[in-house]
Amino acid sequence: MNTKRVAWLVVGAGAVAVWLAGAATTGVRPPQVIVVPKPAAIDLQGEALAAEITRLHERLRPTAAPVQTRDLFRYANRVAAKPGESAPAAAPAVPLAPADLTPKPAFRLVGIAEDAGADGPVRTAIVSNGGALVFVKEGEALSHFRVTRIAADVVEFTNSDDNTLLRLALK
Repeated sequence: MNTKRVAWLVVGAGAVAVWLAGAATTGVRPPQVIVVPKPAAIDLQGEALAAEITRLHERLRPTAAPVQTRDLFRYANRVAAKPGESAPAAAPAVPLAPADLTPKPAFRLVGIAEDAGADGPVRTAIVSNGGALVFVKEGEALSHFRVTRIAADVVEFTNSDDNTLLRLALK
């Protein structure tokens, strides 16, 4: 045989043997330590924000129906006194005078306007009467009240039924 041919066969057989040996070995490698990088502060804030958003979304769409535990249109009953405590003494009932039973007018003094006049300032009271603004001067009537005096910050009305005085002041 030719030496050149034998050399090629030896080199080829050696290469095949190395290839097979490399594929057949199990090759135990040492374990590699995986280093997990610490999350940056901005990432922690982002995670906290995402958790808060999730919590708020769950709150907006609750899965359980709310349970009605109280009547919103009634006041709570007074709590009874604890045993051993004495109840406060009730004040004696005082009969109301008939004047206390008359309803108070729904007037409110909103402002006072003042114009210069020949005899001094002429004042006009701006009164709120049930949501409507009314401009009145001294001597004019408003409902069953007559304006008796308009000062710089007070208006006095006299009830035409029983001559009681009603005084409204600016707040």
